[in-house]
Amino acid sequence: MPLKTKTSKIRPLTDKLPADIIEAFKVPLGQMRSIIKDFHSEMVKGLSGKRSSLKMIPGFVDKPTGRESGEFIALDLGGTNLRVLLIKLKRRGRISVRREKGFILRKAHTAGSSRELFDFIASAIKRFCEEQKFDVKKTVSMGFTFSFPVRQLGVAQGRLLSWTKEFSTRGVIGRDVVKLLQEALMRQGLENFKISALVNDTVGTLAAAAYADPRCDIGVILGTGTNACYRERTSRITKWRGKGSVGKWMIVNIEWGNFNKLRRTEYDRLLDASSSNPGEQVLEKMVSGMYLSEVAGIVITGLVSRGAISVHRGLRAFKRSNGFTSEDLSIIEADSSLNLSSVGSVLKRFGAGNSSLQDRRLIQDACNVVSRRASRISAAAVAAVVTKIDPGLSDEHTIAVDGSLYEKHPGFSINMRSALREIFGKKSSRINIVLSKDGSGRGAAVIAAIASNIKENGS
Repeated sequence: MPLKTKTSKIRPLTDKLPADIIEAFKVPLGQMRSIIKDFHSEMVKGLSGKRSSLKMIPGFVDKPTGRESGEFIALDLGGTNLRVLLIKLKRRGRISVRREKGFILRKAHTAGSSRELFDFIASAIKRFCEEQKFDVKKTVSMGFTFSFPVRQLGVAQGRLLSWTKEFSTRGVIGRDVVKLLQEALMRQGLENFKISALVNDTVGTLAAAAYADPRCDIGVILGTGTNACYRERTSRITKWRGKGSVGKWMIVNIEWGNFNKLRRTEYDRLLDASSSNPGEQVLEKMVSGMYLSEVAGIVITGLVSRGAISVHRGLRAFKRSNGFTSEDLSIIEADSSLNLSSVGSVLKRFGAGNSSLQDRRLIQDACNVVSRRASRISAAAVAAVVTKIDPGLSDEHTIAVDGSLYEKHPGFSINMRSALREIFGKKSSRINIVLSKDGSGRGAAVIAAIASNIKENGS
């Protein structure tokens, strides 16, 4: 089947952007192939327990069969929002979200103590159940999507390795997040709510899509953050010495945001130096929606500094701390009007109301090269994972992707598809990319069902 992605127009670059900037953000075919080679090397090292920028975390479950059924509560914590969902699995790939509610995390939760964070989560679950008149006395199996690097010790056990996405909650790193939440549930009087599965959002995305499509073997997140997972033979996960119900295959959480074998520009180094985790999450800082606007902002302020842009008031305006967001980036790149009126509106909001058309074109071009690089790095990483599973790309593979960057950012999916065609040629038709909206939430229920079945079978 062909690559399937949402399409949108791509505006070509003008000849106004300085050549050194265009060159800095190019990712030609040779560079993508180098990324694939280095990615494979890091994957192998990570699977064997050697020092690697890819953690390659065992997920302790395989993908679903499509026959799982039942009613489950799913939690999805991946950014500044917590979602609680009541989900019913109906077999044959049918997933019904019966109820859903979002809760906004405050600074006290993302930068406070572990008890503040987990008590907030548990109280949100209790509030959700009360509003939905859900019987809290009956035993409930839960799937917990926790989209941060975790050393998974079992299907429902995992210690936080490090915070990402600007989280810095104290007292969580090195501790079992399932135990912390289970203790908080007890404090809320929800002792019958049992967390059956700890799920990374990529694993959830894969599981949700694979519930309906057995060819799905890769899950990818391209949104505020970025990561991927895939099915791996357990015999190749040599650092894992576990026994039990897991058969010949297991889902592995790659944690690819930390991949560091990439060519960094001066703009990347400036962003990294000002970040909360210098030297870490190198790929994420080049690809994810959280950082793209900041990279673009650094490029734009550089253009102002060298006099290429006359909007001098923009020197500080395009820093993330001043509100230049990924949404602004999308608005700028999507503008196909003759006078780039939407670009002008963004500039006006930042106090630059008298921008010239050349200013607007340069700013749009700067945003374009940054996001185009992100899409091509993403494509190379996807190509590396596909060829780790199937070196000759002999079979068809479905890749489930979730995230606003992939779904909504102008031209991102088109550029990814184009890059995959460059890498694989005609064989790229064997890769089917599908948008798996809310895969992390629905997938948590699917993994909880798998884990419950494992427990019932006594393995």
